[in-house]
Formats: sequence, C-alpha cells, structure tokens
Amino acid sequence: MTTPRRTVLHGAQVIDGTGAPAAPADVVVEDGHIVDVGPGLDGDDGEDLAGLTLLPGFIDCHVHLVFSGVDPQRMLHEPFSYQFYAAARNMAATLATGVTTVRDAGGADLGMKQALADGLIAGPRLLTAVTLLGQTGGHTDGWCASGGTVPLLQPHPGRPPMIVDGPDEMRRRVRELVRAGADVIKICTSGGVLSPRDDPRHAHFSAEELDICVAEAAAAGLGVMAHAQAASGVKNAVRAGVRSVEHGVFLDDEAIDLLRDTGTWLVPTLLAGRAVVRAAAAGTQLPDAVVAKAHAAVAEHHNSIARAVAAGVRIAMGTDSGVFPHGDNLAELPLLRDTGLSPLQVITAATSAGAQVLGIADTVGTVQPGKVADLVCVRGDPLDLTDYRDRVVQVWQGGRRRVDV
Repeated sequence: MTTPRRTVLHGAQVIDGTGAPAAPADVVVEDGHIVDVGPGLDGDDGEDLAGLTLLPGFIDCHVHLVFSGVDPQRMLHEPFSYQFYAAARNMAATLATGVTTVRDAGGADLGMKQALADGLIAGPRLLTAVTLLGQTGGHTDGWCASGGTVPLLQPHPGRPPMIVDGPDEMRRRVRELVRAGADVIKICTSGGVLSPRDDPRHAHFSAEELDICVAEAAAAGLGVMAHAQAASGVKNAVRAGVRSVEHGVFLDDEAIDLLRDTGTWLVPTLLAGRAVVRAAAAGTQLPDAVVAKAHAAVAEHHNSIARAVAAGVRIAMGTDSGVFPHGDNLAELPLLRDTGLSPLQVITAATSAGAQVLGIADTVGTVQPGKVADLVCVRGDPLDLTDYRDRVVQVWQGGRRRVDV
C-alpha cells in the first residue's frame, strides 16, 4: 500500500474563509485534504507560493451550466443535446476562474454529475436542482401571446417538467425531482425577468403549495431554494421555510426583517439583471417586456441588497452565470462590496457562507485541517476585488492542481 505524500504549499498569505484577516501560513495537503495549517510546516513535496494569497476555492450558489447566454432565437435553433456539450465547456471555464463548487439552479442533471464524478469532463463540484418549479403563467411558463411556447428548459427523462399547479402536482413533482437525483429543490415564488408573461413584483404559489414543497423536500433530506424577486414572494418563501432566497430584487422592510430573524440566506445574483440589459444593448433579440423588466430590476436590486446587508441578513455569493458568460463569476465580488460588505466579508460570502448554504460546510469552504483541498492562489492585493479573475494564478481541487495560469 502506497503511503500518500504530503505536499506543503508555503510562502503565501492565507485567507482561510472564516472571516479572519490574511496571515502568513503554510498549508499541508495529503490525500486530497488539508491536514495542517501554520508556520514552518514540512512534507514530502513543496510548492513555493511566495508573493501570492491562498484562499478557499470560491463557491457560486446560483449558476445555470446548460445556459450560454440569453438569446432565445439561438437556443430555439440549437439541437437538444448541444446544451450538454456546451455545459462541458462552461464547467471548464467556471473551474478556471477559481470557482471550485457550484449549485446549478436548473438545467444540469444527474448525467452531468456522474460524468464529472467519473472524470469524463472537468469542472467544479456540482450540486443541482435539476429543474425549477413554477406555476402556470409564472417564471417557468414560456407561453407567448402567439400561442407558441419558448420554455426556459425542455423536459427530458432526467429533467421533469417545470410547471406545477396545486398541492397534488407539487407533491408529485418534488418526488420526481428527488428520484431524478436533485440535491436541492428550486421553486419560483414570484415572477421573473426572462419569462414573457409574468411580473417579478407578483407573488406566486399558495401557502399550501409552498408548504408541501418544503415538507416533501425535507422528507428526502433536501432544502429548498426560492427564486423570489417580489417582496411578497420573498416573505411567502421564508414563512414556508426555504433555505435560501435567490435574487431578492424588490425587498421591503418586512421581508428584510424576516430574512434576518429567521436566518434565511439571501443569494443576490447582482450580475444577472445587468447582463440582460447589456445583452439587449448589444443587439440580442429579447421581448420588449423582458428588457423593460431587466431595467426595472437593476434600478431596485442594489438598493434592496444594500438594505439587507445593513440589517444583518446572511449573504452568500451566487451569480446566475449562464445568463452571462461562464467564467465571469468573480465579477460579482465588487458588486457585493458596493452593497456595504467589507472585502473580507465578500470573500467569506463567496467561500464559507456558500458552503453553509449548500450544506457542505464540513467538506469545503475554508482553509482548515480536515477540509478538502479546494484552493485558489491569487496575485496582488486580495482585498482589491476588481479584476479578480485576471489575478487567479492556480486552482487546486481535491489536492490536485487543476489550473495553472
């Protein structure tokens, strides 16, 4: 039996993801895990990281790996299977930016997870919702005034349909998602931007439907993430017991108080609305209603999240990557800073906080003994959050150096 070799990463400053400031330390990695952190450590092999900062691998709590932009006309003319080949490219780009774990908020299925586990493709650790659930006329309903339908996601044998109405359908659909291998259940408790016939300021689903969703997920040991832009949709989701609220565009004081008092996580995805506005300005053919909703969302979103931060709501990083190009995930960092988080709090939101949201804080999210060695090395001032992607030098995943820029 071969004894695992100990690799010492030395010479760097370490930000460990706990909220502590940077400090010089060596990090010892053995058999894919961190076994020691501190000064003057030794091992069988060494890696000189002088002049760099070592951080936990970043965690993005909200991506869509099978989406590659928001051009519905292009998507309509792509063969069905093309999305999975594009997802392999998108996963590689995500890992290269220093994001070593993601929660896919709709689209990625069990086959993608198994392909990653079997080494057929490279990418971040993947937890997936498989699909997202919405009501008729809601965020998952692609019905257009012409009578045609342009769904966000096409169902297939491993991806159950997205539209549910009534308690019985909700119960069955959650059970189907559990069967399909979902790690989390995603439900839309308000309208959204990209859906053509709804209003993101309106709440969706009854209290009974939401209660059944959360209860069925809990029975399978899963949490629920809620797409919720309307204040009323946020409040309904929190009262039902969801684990995280995604977006939170139109928050009121009551919604903010509920988020804080219950400890429900808020995942802002500040990049998303801006990306839709940019796509429209660049010539992407989007319905006028979608463009108008995107502009309205951008105008309100920053203020809502800034108020939530000031009130002490727990924040974790999510980006909605897929609405914009994968690999630009870290552009979310300065947007979070601009809501009032300190740079160190932003890094915590993008590392250990994300691990807590995903329920894997015992595995990843910090540079501490016992954790999986998912690590990122950056040059320059680690608290200067601008152009972070360009300063990523190395990405380690499971103790293996996967990216070396």
